[in-house]
Amino acid sequence: MKIIIVGCGRVGTGLAKNLSIHGLDVTVIDKNKSAFESLGSAFKGKTVEGIGFDQMVLSKAGIAKADALAAVTASDEANIVAARMARSFFKVPFVAARVYEPQKAKIYRRLGIQTISPVTLGIERLTSLLINPNLNIERTIGAGQVNLVDLEVNQMLATKRGKDIEIPGELELVALTRNGKTSLPNDATVFQLGDILHLFVTSSASSKVNQLSLMYRFGE
Repeated sequence: MKIIIVGCGRVGTGLAKNLSIHGLDVTVIDKNKSAFESLGSAFKGKTVEGIGFDQMVLSKAGIAKADALAAVTASDEANIVAARMARSFFKVPFVAARVYEPQKAKIYRRLGIQTISPVTLGIERLTSLLINPNLNIERTIGAGQVNLVDLEVNQMLATKRGKDIEIPGELELVALTRNGKTSLPNDATVFQLGDILHLFVTSSASSKVNQLSLMYRFGE
């Protein structure tokens, strides 16, 4: 799989290193050659100096064979131009862009460009922490209607099963981590003290899970 990253700042550097570790073919574009120094000697991918939305620069980076492109420079405008160029002109199958302004993110998603907004993610994360401080919300899905929540099994939950805590349409157990290994539980799986439950929870049911984490029973 070939991936192009436009921007070699902190996000671009970290993303490039992670993808490279997973054995993917990574090319990083940045207008400042010195930015590539942050990748370190262990980075096995390619680097291309130039403007990330320049057609010739993208061609040099191998965009004709790219499976995905992520535009993560410090400029919303540069990211969107690069993303649109990749998607509309070069027909890259998957394109994503980092966008600081939440309203812009909504607009570009309508154009078929996946966006990540640090501002929105930060607001959602802080809101969750303040409203439900006992929950470890890993990810918000959609417009905040569903959360992926991690919940550690306490004394009250030990010996219970998924059917004992699931609420149809509100809470669903999707995975379980035990001793560092994550698996998909079945109806026979019994919780053990220290297990981590990974749950899909609707925003309306978050208070119920919060009560559960405080060692109360559902419905009480």
